[in-house]
Amino acid sequence: MKRLSILCAAIAFILAGCATAPGDAVSSASPPQTMACKASSEQEIAALFDRWNDSLKTDDPRKVVANYASKSILLATVSNQPRLTAAEKEDYFQHFLENKPVGKIDSRFIVIGCNSALDAGLYTFSFGKTGAQVKARYSYTYSWDGSQWLITSHHSSAMPEKN
Repeated sequence: MKRLSILCAAIAFILAGCATAPGDAVSSASPPQTMACKASSEQEIAALFDRWNDSLKTDDPRKVVANYASKSILLATVSNQPRLTAAEKEDYFQHFLENKPVGKIDSRFIVIGCNSALDAGLYTFSFGKTGAQVKARYSYTYSWDGSQWLITSHHSSAMPEKN
């Protein structure tokens, strides 16, 4: 299986090199820049939630939003509005942070791809201001931008069944 993967990768590399012939208009331009796949681990991807959770503790919505790629979506637990822009995300976190939230992962499932990753599962938020707790489902997708992992989509929804 490993040999087949290496063979497929080699064929793809060779075919990519054959895509333009010398003298083509495309080949006379700068060659396209490709980014090698970032080696990662489940521990590194799991730590991205900790980074996000720590940014909540700053009470600064801009620091939370800094975890998101410029082209990303936030589908928040307590908002009906998809948040696409940094300003929309800041607006959401401005109000969310007022209750002093702290998240804890209850269970997770991580999948790592080439410069992308998924962390999905269940988490619980405790709100320091009110003492309330909310159990929710979550999914974060991440993309490696060449220097850091950034959230490209974040979905969170309260658990539908009450225990």
